[in-house]
Amino acid sequence: MNFNGGCVRAAAALAIVIGVYAFPGSSTRTFASSEAATTETRALWVQRGSLATPQSIATLVKSARDHGFNTLLVQVRGRGDAYYLGGVEPRATELLHQPDDFDPFATVLDAGHAAGLRIHAWINLNLISSAAELPSAREHLIYRHPAWLMVPRDIGQQLGSLEPESPGYVGTLARWTRTHSAEIEGLYVSPIVPEAAEYTEAVVRDIVRRYRVDGIHFDYARYPNDRFDYSRAAIREFRASVRGQLSESSRGALDAQEQDDLFAYPDSLPDQWREFRSSRMTALMTRLHTTVKRERPDALVSVAVVPDAREAERHRLQSWGAWAQTGLVDAVCPMAYATEASQFAEQIAGARAAAGPRPIWAGIGSYRLSATETIDNIVTARRLGADGIVLFSYDNLIKTPQTPSDYLAVVARAAFTSPPPPIAGSR
Repeated sequence: MNFNGGCVRAAAALAIVIGVYAFPGSSTRTFASSEAATTETRALWVQRGSLATPQSIATLVKSARDHGFNTLLVQVRGRGDAYYLGGVEPRATELLHQPDDFDPFATVLDAGHAAGLRIHAWINLNLISSAAELPSAREHLIYRHPAWLMVPRDIGQQLGSLEPESPGYVGTLARWTRTHSAEIEGLYVSPIVPEAAEYTEAVVRDIVRRYRVDGIHFDYARYPNDRFDYSRAAIREFRASVRGQLSESSRGALDAQEQDDLFAYPDSLPDQWREFRSSRMTALMTRLHTTVKRERPDALVSVAVVPDAREAERHRLQSWGAWAQTGLVDAVCPMAYATEASQFAEQIAGARAAAGPRPIWAGIGSYRLSATETIDNIVTARRLGADGIVLFSYDNLIKTPQTPSDYLAVVARAAFTSPPPPIAGSR
């Protein structure tokens, strides 16, 4: 969820902000009606650290309930690990000091449902490891199947000359990623490799089959940027997909060129290469949506997205506008983390337009905002037609030293009650 997306600058989106959705004569703050209180999604992104102990889970649920939230997006897969029992992936390192029978996700589900909250499993999809600190569990995906990892173009030729199982392969990829940590969050698994997609589906199927989730929330359903995936396995898949469309002479020429240049096929067919990568991400979302609905038909499928659908498609190969339009997702969460109010409004207006008939839950970067700014963004999101809001994140808002201890209380009093009491304690 470490997204620093730029603002939407499209004139159409700005027109929406200024015209269609502006309510002349409205006050600075508009508070939810009693109807909105029952239909509006009021959610918190909950990072995995808050699931580490039974005590932290109890505090989380009480805080959410007491402050008027009705939904928790709980991170149960952070970096290719499991914050639950008996999973396909290794138990999270942070849980190793807990009793073997402690199941964080079952605990939060039971407590949350008893408190009247909806609990969604937040799953980091393609991002599966930090590069700064590699997993200690030897059964982790990056060690079991290094060939499935996405590779940046910058070192694609270099890694293409190494066997993925060799010690230097993951090390080289991790070192490169660390030097680009400002833009690349860690190591990603590829949606292109069929076996990797099957593995990811198995992880999701296991969760929805065994736990009474109200929804599945996908994060990092994208490429790090459009210079990935230049792994040997991904290029091999692309080659197989296009060869039948080429003339015999073109195939022969590219095959000969490929002997010395791993990028022969993608570089010679750039439009097809871009579409291929994007379509494989969409294919993964399709199979995951099918899996969730087959196992638990009433569970909502939501996805955290780059707010500008065109930017998401162009730079992250994330076709979320099409996913929303075709019903691959039940709700879209634009990560509108802008600190300027006008930019936030543009991001939400653009996302609202791109999502078509699908609900949007406005993702608010509260970790970067004062309580008053968060309240104003909630009001703006409602005016622009958002069906809910999600604050990032519960953990930041209760643990960061600079954050007032009553941050959530201030937001709740102002945004979730009507009329509100006087606001105090905002910074």
